[in-house]
Amino acid sequence: MKHSGSFKPNLDRLLRHLKKIARERSFETNPLGLAEVQSYIEQEFRSYGYEVQKIPFEFYGQTFFNLAARARTNSIKSRLIIGAHFDAVSGSPGADDNASGVACLLEAARIFAESGSVGNVEFVAFNLEECGMIGSRAYARTLKERGERVWGMLSLEMVGFVSEKKGSQKMPIFLRPFYPDTGNFIGLVANTRSKKLLEEVRKIFKSVNDLAVESLTLPANGWVFPDARLSDHSPFWDEGFPALLVTDTSFFRNPYYHTAKDRIETLDLQFLVRVTEGTARAALSD
Repeated sequence: MKHSGSFKPNLDRLLRHLKKIARERSFETNPLGLAEVQSYIEQEFRSYGYEVQKIPFEFYGQTFFNLAARARTNSIKSRLIIGAHFDAVSGSPGADDNASGVACLLEAARIFAESGSVGNVEFVAFNLEECGMIGSRAYARTLKERGERVWGMLSLEMVGFVSEKKGSQKMPIFLRPFYPDTGNFIGLVANTRSKKLLEEVRKIFKSVNDLAVESLTLPANGWVFPDARLSDHSPFWDEGFPALLVTDTSFFRNPYYHTAKDRIETLDLQFLVRVTEGTARAALSD
């Protein structure tokens, strides 16, 4: 991957996405809200010129959909998949978890589309992550069954919360000596198979002005640290695809995780802009 392009994220667009997505949208308590968010994402992807596939999967006798947006390309390269989940837990507007990831996904997709790049990149909005990564498990399994070539996958999972307070970053005791205790960085988490992807993406994210980046590589597909598996990258790990978790570290930093207080006003929008720039640069790299 080599960085190309200098397209910058638009703060107003990111805020608009957050306002549309940060709402009750659990499939159990507000299926209509979830459907409306899904429709919004699909409309946004189409407005950028993408072909959008609604990919069905079953859960407890119901049909749900992932949304996959791909540019028309003749590229035969392995694809890069950038994904984020759009559902939320009951009782939470899920601004950080995961409206922030979806806003980043949409804005990176717009930047990529407007760049005219011919890279083989796919942007995927996953459903039912909060039920055990059900949507991404179905998606990764299908890729494996079809023998699809995937260069890497980036899972955007909670990318908008920071704190400058010392002690705001909690970590498991075995990691504390190696990481800052101030929660103002973006984290990149890989399994052993994803080391090359991590090296390339870390370089790209570190090229973004004022974006602090920390990274972690885990053996055994992350089972040595199960909390690091709790997003849509882990089904890709399990199917043998290189994948990274891109995160503000979730409940290791954000005190509003899975509560009614996970609201837009708790987010740092400039941090979200910087993470989105890193994501867009990764998409524009080939």
